[in-house]
Amino acid sequence: MAVEEEGLRVFQSVKIKIGEAKNIPPYPGPNKMRDCYCTVNLDQEEVFRTKIVEKSLCPFYGEDFYCEIPRSFRHLSFYVFDREVFRRGSSIGKVAVKKEDLQKYHGKDTWFQLQPVSADSEVQGKVHLELRLSEVITDSGVINHKLATRVLECQGLPIVNGQCDPYAAVSLLGPSRSEAKKTKVKRKTNNPQFDEVFYFEVTRPLSYTKRQFDVEEEDVDKLALRVDLWNASNLKFGDEFLGGVRVPLRVLGQAGVHDAWYFLQPRENGGKSVKVEELGSLRLNIVYTEDHVFPSEHYTPLRDLLLHSANVEPVSASTANILGEVCREKQEAAIPLVRLFLHYGKIVPFISAIAHAEVNRTQDPNTIFRGNSLTSKCIDETMKLAGMHYLQVTLKPIIDEICAEHKSCEIDPVKLKESENLETNRENLRHYVDRIFNVITTSGVRCPTVMCDIFFSLRESAATRFQVDQDVRYTAVSSFIFLRFFAPAILSPNLFHLRPHHPDPATSRTLTLISKTIQTLGSLAKSKSANFKESYMAAFYDYFNEQKYADAVKNFLDLISTSGKWDQKSIETPIMLKEGFMIKRAQGRNRFGLKNFKKRWFRLTNHEFTYHRTKGEGALCSIPIENILAVERLEEESFKMKNMFQVIQPERALYIQANNCVEARDWIDILTKVSQCNRKRLSTYHPSAYLNGHWLCCKLSADAAPGCTPCTGGLPANIQLDVDGDRETERIYSLFSTYMTKLIKMQEACGSKSVYDGPEQEEYSSFVIDDPQETYKTLKQIVSAVQTLEQQHTKYKRDKFKKTKIGSQEHPIGDKSFQCYIRQQSESSTYSI
Repeated sequence: MAVEEEGLRVFQSVKIKIGEAKNIPPYPGPNKMRDCYCTVNLDQEEVFRTKIVEKSLCPFYGEDFYCEIPRSFRHLSFYVFDREVFRRGSSIGKVAVKKEDLQKYHGKDTWFQLQPVSADSEVQGKVHLELRLSEVITDSGVINHKLATRVLECQGLPIVNGQCDPYAAVSLLGPSRSEAKKTKVKRKTNNPQFDEVFYFEVTRPLSYTKRQFDVEEEDVDKLALRVDLWNASNLKFGDEFLGGVRVPLRVLGQAGVHDAWYFLQPRENGGKSVKVEELGSLRLNIVYTEDHVFPSEHYTPLRDLLLHSANVEPVSASTANILGEVCREKQEAAIPLVRLFLHYGKIVPFISAIAHAEVNRTQDPNTIFRGNSLTSKCIDETMKLAGMHYLQVTLKPIIDEICAEHKSCEIDPVKLKESENLETNRENLRHYVDRIFNVITTSGVRCPTVMCDIFFSLRESAATRFQVDQDVRYTAVSSFIFLRFFAPAILSPNLFHLRPHHPDPATSRTLTLISKTIQTLGSLAKSKSANFKESYMAAFYDYFNEQKYADAVKNFLDLISTSGKWDQKSIETPIMLKEGFMIKRAQGRNRFGLKNFKKRWFRLTNHEFTYHRTKGEGALCSIPIENILAVERLEEESFKMKNMFQVIQPERALYIQANNCVEARDWIDILTKVSQCNRKRLSTYHPSAYLNGHWLCCKLSADAAPGCTPCTGGLPANIQLDVDGDRETERIYSLFSTYMTKLIKMQEACGSKSVYDGPEQEEYSSFVIDDPQETYKTLKQIVSAVQTLEQQHTKYKRDKFKKTKIGSQEHPIGDKSFQCYIRQQSESSTYSI
């Protein structure tokens, strides 16, 4: 989800690898070990949770998490919890990284010290204050000065133990002052509207006789306003601190008026003094990306160069191939290139062109597509995008079964436990390998068309290049579908969305053995046993040294490398797309029933959307996909609940609350995607609920009244369109901009090759340049397009800086921006004079 900023769209995303924790303090009891898990939070909102690692003070997680961030945030936080027997998890420590500091750790494995977790440090949200200093003449003629403090509203306060009933405490602080006044408590909202005014007398020296109010610097410095937000709690422990601000009265200046938003801050020295090293540390790899996307016309020159790549002769001189040459990792280039070409339906001709060039450079058919080339990385990324549902329907059922059964499959005699039998384990493993092999080799009809077209191209190029080798047409395809698609998905099912978390060590070992065997079966190598370093694997593989396995692999590869023959849309098998617990409001199917909120297990397939009392039970309600007319967010004020959305049907709307903002976005996206092609989709909807006989948004009384707001576009169901082309072009621009020095060096290499026929200079040897003149021509066009976009970004940043008003709702005053605010105010007053 993008944030609009004056014609420019801003996308935020984060990719996190949670590695491991170490030196967690032991449990204070006879059993020193802990059962730890880790959460990822946007401020205090949990968006991801790892598995629990039992009985360890150095838990290894090895889990990856990616999400598009749908809202603004101040901190990306990570909490380590200990699961206790009779209570919910208790926090051990946390890592909180400010948004502006995320780039310091970009893509680096970093050990972070765990910090103590206390109520005083768990602060988020902002408050809007208005201060006004005025003269009051008493009956006796004495001039007094009063400070009027107006607490207007707060936004984004934390929810404590499932509730937020906030109030504000306002104090005027000084050498001899500690007056405190409180607002009314606002129930069940973390965005309270207070709009209350408090008055404080500002005492002046008796010698003060000036008629106009002219605050002296030394007097003002002694006074400050303190506003603290509290959660009114019924617990015996008292009210919980939500955050506060301290405003020195010198902000009033000569005008005597101050109106601004402030970020709430923790209390000074509010937490207990704990030695940091006592809490342990956490290893993280964080990649935070912020894409600033201009209107589409700005990207036309660069986009046209990229999309023309498949037609450039030679393809090594194309814009897309040059991107792969200058990037440090081919993967960096492959991800946005594949998404862009998929979006415009040009992925097959592009991959065919670069694959054909790579095959022609390959001397040995046994090494075909074995390196980490741009071709290999692009095909990998295409399979991940286009083949995800294919993996789900093919592998997920059997992977789920293996993870649930926990059968021992260890066949290494050295690792065998005393209670285990080697022959029984071999039989268990052989049974699993046979079943997975069969589901893979009989799944050819479901292979997505775009993958079949690419495999057809690979097969033709390889067979033409190595006409003597009869197996190369198979190995060219199997090196991707088995070695880079099915085998990795079996080995790490969590990375391919087949499992929510990394499997436990025993199951992970089973999946490793299965993956090795499937990889070898699919490779069609001449000597099977030679593929294994371990003697126990070579002995186990003898079970599969039968011609029927090789024949099944070849039949499968023949089927999936037949261009355009199969269409994945014709599959009738229901594919499970997403499931999980959420809270739903009763739909009112019973006219006199209570419309209360209940927790239910939701399940979405490509056929229907259902909810159940709990996982595994029969459906309480089933909504066919064709009955979903729209899926939209529901305004928070409808039920005073966050992260709500609505699934609109012909007769009614189903109101649902997701667990967090990321999950809400994911459900909205995938529900919109599967229902995008419904013929009766709505063009308008009601963003608020129908309550007490009228729609809260437009106040119309008829429950069947047409919507008052246009429906959002949503995401199209076709994989080739499920991409933002401008965003991917912006990412490619960013890569070219980052590696501009390499572009310049590549230009120099082209010049060197054109005028010098001797041995290639070492500094230019890393570039593949088949045609120096054509490559130089493309490079010149790339540099021109990138520099034009660079100017647009510079202008945008300059204009944004000029328009940024510190203290506004968009840019509240924080702990580091107060001095900037004072400077900005003094400059504006100077200009006004």
